[in-house]
Amino acid sequence: MTSPFSVVATGQSLIHQDLRGVADSRLDAVIALIRRADLAFTNFEMTVLGSHGGWPLKGSYFGYAEPVVLDCLKSMGFSALSLANNHAFDLGPPGILSTMEEATRLGFIHAGTGQDLQSAEAPGKGNAAGRAIGLVAMDAGPGPAFMYAADAKGTRPARPGVNELKVERRFDVDERAFAVLQHLQRQVGTTQLELANYAQPNDPPQTDGTNETDFFGTVFRQGRSTHRRVTVDPKSAIRQLSAIRKATAQGLFVIAYLHHHHWEPDWLRTPGWVQDFARICIDAGARMFVSHGAPVLQGVEIYKNAPIFYGLGNFLFHTSHDDDEWNPRDVWKSVIATCHFDGEGNLEGIDLDPIAVGGPDALDDRTAARLPYPVLAEGWLAGEILDDLADRSNQYGTRLVKSGNCARLTIAG
Repeated sequence: MTSPFSVVATGQSLIHQDLRGVADSRLDAVIALIRRADLAFTNFEMTVLGSHGGWPLKGSYFGYAEPVVLDCLKSMGFSALSLANNHAFDLGPPGILSTMEEATRLGFIHAGTGQDLQSAEAPGKGNAAGRAIGLVAMDAGPGPAFMYAADAKGTRPARPGVNELKVERRFDVDERAFAVLQHLQRQVGTTQLELANYAQPNDPPQTDGTNETDFFGTVFRQGRSTHRRVTVDPKSAIRQLSAIRKATAQGLFVIAYLHHHHWEPDWLRTPGWVQDFARICIDAGARMFVSHGAPVLQGVEIYKNAPIFYGLGNFLFHTSHDDDEWNPRDVWKSVIATCHFDGEGNLEGIDLDPIAVGGPDALDDRTAARLPYPVLAEGWLAGEILDDLADRSNQYGTRLVKSGNCARLTIAG
């Protein structure tokens, strides 16, 4: 029988700085917690400028890292990485290839990008504590078509890129609002050819021509009320679920990962389509589901004895100090989740250690020095983070038991 093992999952790692030269007992305590696990996972929210070079493909949200940051993550104890996210393509295909090359060099289990679609959607494989591990990682955008990996077809060569879970966003509006949109289109004289021109590099969206209209790249449908609908493309979902099933059939312990930016207006809420897709991944054989995108901590669910982390927020978040887009009280609080499994791969419990991503001082004072590494939360701050997480998890029937500065989620036998 295979021995019990543990898996650490953290928030995403948007890392620019090599932390290996930092001498701080608080960072040492975080590293010790990560290294204690048999497998430690994070999302590498960057692209590497390496041997393949690259071309910047974004505006103000552009970012890249030197290869040394992956050495830093390895030194901290991480052994598995998702490479599927909105920053993976910031340097184009060369950045994809360089990041994969460096992750392979360091022996990471990695997934979510590839030289073509077939390799991008393939599970990353490795071993931990004598157990075969599989990682399936995907990104649901939104992103331009050229960001995503494609197989060679006809006269088109293969494209290195990100493994895409295709989703569609459409807005329902009432009859009056729909008529206004159609009137505006007639007034500006929008033609199908013009819509196609401005849709590039994507193809223009498909509409039914009667109850739907393409309003400069966004599809609106006439309905009874106004709301946004995000749906997963069935064919795309089948490809992802097939990868999970095949890896499970090979005896791998599969972690499914999803990155997306289709957030709810209230970032703390998990979109319904993500909840549905997470459970389908577990049904297909995944033993863990982890998601990032909204840079905030969201709820935890236990579904069929498998943990679902709907959003672990941030772990390393190296943004500009004068960046006032983010509310520190939201984006600099998270947890390190240590999942304990028995020899059969059944979940026995989860330890949750709360962290202040930029240090506790910077949470309330934007002028305070922001640390480039997380600090384990203590006292009232630890209690606040865990209480917030408990509130967000209650809807899934998840109950956390606090003990000191930590919490434990125990699975009933």
